Formats: sequence, structure tokens, C-alpha cells
Amino acid sequence: MANLPERGAISDNSLEIIEDGGIVIEDGKIIEVGDFLSLRKNNIDIREINYPCVLLPGFIDSHTHVCHYGNRSDEYAKRNSGISYQQILEEGGGIHNTMNSTSNCTDEQLTEDTLNRLKRHFHDGVLTCEVKSGYAPTLEDEIRMLEIINNIDKSNEIDLIPTCLAAHVTPKKYESSKKYLDSILNHLLPKIKEENLSNRVDIFIEEKAFSVSEASNFLGKVKSDFHITAHANQFTSGGLKVGVDNCAVSVDHLEVITDQEIDYLSKSDTTGVVLPGCSLGLGIPFAPARKLLDNNCKVSIASDWNPGSAPMGDLLMQASLLGSTEKLSNAEVLAGITCRSANALSLEDRGSLENGKIADMIGFKTNDFRDILYNQGKLKPSFICKRGKIYN
Repeated sequence: MANLPERGAISDNSLEIIEDGGIVIEDGKIIEVGDFLSLRKNNIDIREINYPCVLLPGFIDSHTHVCHYGNRSDEYAKRNSGISYQQILEEGGGIHNTMNSTSNCTDEQLTEDTLNRLKRHFHDGVLTCEVKSGYAPTLEDEIRMLEIINNIDKSNEIDLIPTCLAAHVTPKKYESSKKYLDSILNHLLPKIKEENLSNRVDIFIEEKAFSVSEASNFLGKVKSDFHITAHANQFTSGGLKVGVDNCAVSVDHLEVITDQEIDYLSKSDTTGVVLPGCSLGLGIPFAPARKLLDNNCKVSIASDWNPGSAPMGDLLMQASLLGSTEKLSNAEVLAGITCRSANALSLEDRGSLENGKIADMIGFKTNDFRDILYNQGKLKPSFICKRGKIYN
């Protein structure tokens, strides 16, 4: 996945394929990539994979909510009976439901549930995972969530990228969304910065969450101290421009997007993160990934793993289904969950198999890389190498 453009369409012919390849690793980093036999002559410690194997960079999931407790299967049934996501949220369910469950569980329960999801992600080939807070009815609970995410990062195989999503929805205890956002700005974010709990801040821009004007004011005050991202254009348009105007690293969702917004995104350095798991969970159209790529946008693909709209959490399966529906090349899909996903998280040290990059690699038992997406998520990695440590 080396030397691919950061934006726009990619053909499979653009992929650099090294037949009978080898990789030299030292201190958890890649120091040489090339022909296996040539590399073998100069290196003593050799591990040879003695079966046909396609080796790729470890997958990077750039948008998840895996730190939560409980599920919302009752709401899934309600949505399938015709009740909308927005109506459930307005009636006190949805995100508020998970806020209550997560707030009322113990630290041990929240840690165990989050670890179980991450372990599955790891064995599916996800070696870097963004994790949002946002299921907290108080600012104290927000700090608690971010502390737990950071503690898990120290003991778990996957590298975690914590993101503060305190601006998910306004908790019931607050009189207004403005007062809640002011509390985040004045009390929460200074503490997060002081304790180095996250360098990323997110906001949900939607009619039942935070308005365009509220989000614009909030992000304008945050962007000098944090990398910013935004939940934008999930059910209504308008949020994308707020993110781009405030130099967001990414705008995520984009299921509802106008041609004018696509053009606006294409002229920016902001990555559009599409979330096929959300579309599958809610039964709504996919974000128009084909049109975004054809208009030279930056596009990453992420799982949005969460208990409400995207409970599946299988990044490879979701990306494969998005590819077949949106008519994406293998290269576009694989780039969307490796090098372009690294770009969506401002990570320059992973996402491709190149000298100097972290030795995060996954292998699939096949001699044709096209088999990976052809099997639509059912062909799982048989070989995992995380920072040079090999797992079978």
C-alpha cells in the first residue's frame, strides 16, 4: 500500500505487489522490504511463512464507539418496525440509553466489555483503533471513560487513539445545549489537555444533537488546542462545511451529502470517513464513496462500531459490502482501511509496508489479494504481527 495518492480514485494496477517478498524488522519497525531470498542472505533470524500468503499493513479503524456497556437490541427491533433513530433519541432512548448503562456499570465491567470487542477486532486484523468517549451523563463520567480507554491502551495489543466526544448529545441534567458546551470548553477540555487524555475532539452535528451554529462556535474555540473531527451529514446536510471550515482532520458519516458539499470537501485537506456499518445497522443508503473518490476527495472507511446504529463491528466485511455496492476497486477499499485511514487519524508511522513504518502486518492464506474482498469478510487473517511481535 506504499506510494498511493492520498485522495481520489485508485485502480488495482496502482498497487505495488512484491512476489515472494520479505520484510526485515528491527525494534518493532520495518527496516527493509524486498525480495525474500535477497533479504535472507543478509539476515540470520528468519521466519518463513510456508503457505501462500498475502501480507498487508494492519487495518486501521478510524471511527469507533467500542467503549460502552450494554446493548440496544430492543431499539433495533423498534427501528425495523418503522420507528426512526431520531424519534427514539428524542424520546430519551438511543445515546441516552447507553449513557445510563455505561454510567451505572463498574470500571471493571466497562473495561472487560471494551477489551472483548478489541480482542475480536485484533483477530480480524485491526491493529490500530480510534475509540470515542461520549456515553457519559456528566463531565466526571467523560473523564472516567477517557481514563479507561487510556488504561486499556497500555495493556491491550491494539494501539488506541482516544477521542473526546463529550459533545455527543446534551445530557438530561443540563438546561440547554449551550450551557453544556460551555461546560465542556471551560471545565472538561482543560483537564483533558492537562492530563493528556486525548488530543482529539469530536462533535455530533445533527438536529437532535448540536446545531450547525453551535458546532461552528464550539470547534472554533477548540481547534487551536486539539485535532478536531465531526460527526457530519448523517441524517441532514450542513455539518460538513462546519468541519472543513474549522480545519477538521475528518468529517465522518456523509450519508446525506449534496454535490456542492462534495465539491467543497474535495478542495480541502479534510478526510471524509464513510461508515458502512451505520448504513447496514439503520437500513439507510451508504455514503456515496464512489462519487467522493471520483471528485478527488480523501476517503477513509471505518466501522462506527457502537451499540445503537452499528453493532456489527466487522470492518473488513463492511468495507467489502461497501465496495461491491459503491463499485470501488480493491485498491480503494484496502487503502480506505490502511493508508488512507492512517491519514484520517493524522498517523504517519503506519498504514503501509515501508521502511521506517511500525511493523504492523496481517497475512491472509491466499495467493491472490483479490480473494480477501471477494470473500466479503469471511477470509480472516491467519498471521498477525503487531509492532514486530508475531501472533498465530
